[in-house]
Amino acid sequence: MALIVLDIGGTSIKYGLWQDEVLSGKGSIKTPGSWEEMKIALTALKDRLGTGRTIEGVAISAPGAVNQEKGIIEGASAVPYIHHFPIFTELKELFQCPVSIENDANCAGLAEIWKGAAKGLRNVLFVVIGSGIGGAIIVDGKIWHGKHLFGGEFGYMLLTDTHTFSDLGTAVSMAKRVAKRKNLPEDALSGKDVFDLAEQGDPIAQEEVDTFYHYLAQGIFNLQYSFDPEKIIIGGGVSSKEDLLPELMKHLEEIVKQVKIAPFVPEISISQFKNDANLIGAVYNFKLKWNL
Repeated sequence: MALIVLDIGGTSIKYGLWQDEVLSGKGSIKTPGSWEEMKIALTALKDRLGTGRTIEGVAISAPGAVNQEKGIIEGASAVPYIHHFPIFTELKELFQCPVSIENDANCAGLAEIWKGAAKGLRNVLFVVIGSGIGGAIIVDGKIWHGKHLFGGEFGYMLLTDTHTFSDLGTAVSMAKRVAKRKNLPEDALSGKDVFDLAEQGDPIAQEEVDTFYHYLAQGIFNLQYSFDPEKIIIGGGVSSKEDLLPELMKHLEEIVKQVKIAPFVPEISISQFKNDANLIGAVYNFKLKWNL
């Protein structure tokens, strides 16, 4: 089976060819500025990747709330022209073969249960930590979208009276807090800068790093005891930090000690797939949709 695989992002579209259970021919193009330009670019990709072989389908990872029943992408994203029209139908006509589309975070979560850190498990939460916090809920091996397609929008969860998980549990927000306390421009520091300052003994950075881990642990604790998954997988840029998991587990153990009725510490793993997660998950979503 040969599939064209696409991961649509705000700045680039990653692509590849899935054949014989291997992802090959990977590359990327700049995200076009309009839907008409997008169709021209996708046609060129189809011609290039399809040379000398039969393409049996197209598997797509995309931003936004993908409504599988209506065949549209709801919500909003950095690619505004892909929303609120029958995109499934137009892409089937363009490629002349079956097409599947799923939200990018959901695809990344599917990649982990198919071939990654949650392989063999059926009930998993995937938490993406970037500029905000999102993710995927996987129940019985399938994405749980929710009534309003908000399944996995963990960042909306309030952790204080006024601040959400996204406000408190990301390295991006941590860096903004440190910059504000140091009277610097909001974007003067990155998360890595703050972690480095903390290791160098900067007291403000150390305090905010501890705050970051505390609220990240609190959010994950809440998710564990709300959904009780077999495992929680953490992805996103900060997941590449080598000591993220040990530090997070330390804070989780402290919370479990405080909440004496809680009988166990959540099982956490770092995502196995990085840049290829959305592509691999899109393939698995295609297989699930077409019962392959």
